[in-house]
Amino acid sequence: MHATSLRGNNGPRYRHTEIDHGPYQTLRVEKLTPVIGAEISDVDLSQPLSEQQQQEIHRALAENQVIFFRDQTISKEQHLAFGQLFGELHLHPAAPHVEGLPALMKIHADEHSSRANGEGWHTDVSCDEIPPMGSILHIHTCPPHGGDTLFASMYAAYDSLSDRMKGYLEGLKALHDGEPVYRGTYKNFGVADKPVYPHAEHPVVRTHPVTGRKALYVNRGFTSHLIGVPRDESAGVLRYLFEHIENPLFQCRFRWRKNSIAFWDNRCVQHRAMWDYWPNTRSGHRVTVAGDKPY
Repeated sequence: MHATSLRGNNGPRYRHTEIDHGPYQTLRVEKLTPVIGAEISDVDLSQPLSEQQQQEIHRALAENQVIFFRDQTISKEQHLAFGQLFGELHLHPAAPHVEGLPALMKIHADEHSSRANGEGWHTDVSCDEIPPMGSILHIHTCPPHGGDTLFASMYAAYDSLSDRMKGYLEGLKALHDGEPVYRGTYKNFGVADKPVYPHAEHPVVRTHPVTGRKALYVNRGFTSHLIGVPRDESAGVLRYLFEHIENPLFQCRFRWRKNSIAFWDNRCVQHRAMWDYWPNTRSGHRVTVAGDKPY
């Protein structure tokens, strides 16, 4: 495997990885499902990683779309440093962060919360002109039951569309709008609203810059409407795509334990966090890696 840092035509630096397909030498990789997800072991993220370990983690993410690590006791600084192995860090346009560490987002819900992060299917911050490449979530406080996160492969969702639907979607763009998602959302954290929130047009089908595979790139959380078609047609097509994306055949489900980490590729994965644990607490931090402009 070979990894290099590149600057895209319209975006910040990200890590481009050429994938090889031999056996892993420094990690153990166990698939969760044939379609998406793998658990990674035999690595301690609190310790400096060798170049080969870094390359094999890159490869595992590219091959499995979301990867999971158990029993990782890492500091805030180690969490940030792990994210920086994959590129520059992305700053969330709305969510609260740890004081003095703007790239470390707070993830927290308890008995006093009116909402929890990520309750509906979405791709992180797809409303940005240059959306994140990936998100790395470290949960250190878990409820006794519940709080799982579901992940869905947008490769599988695209591949299973009919040829007629693929032809219809080819070249289409959609508007992703952060305004209805973020305004007032973090009031319970004491975060004041910004005058405006980002919005952007992105292709409905994007090509992954590492694997070259096509993935659906619309989501319930941010996608407002298709560009250049009547609104009723847009609503009908998006309704179909949203329901299609949520097919359990495209999914894996991760059960959190204390000090687990999930790292998902926002370019080809959607996720949904289950808030089924009230009034218990689920808490952690998320680091997000900057991406490249969808094409």
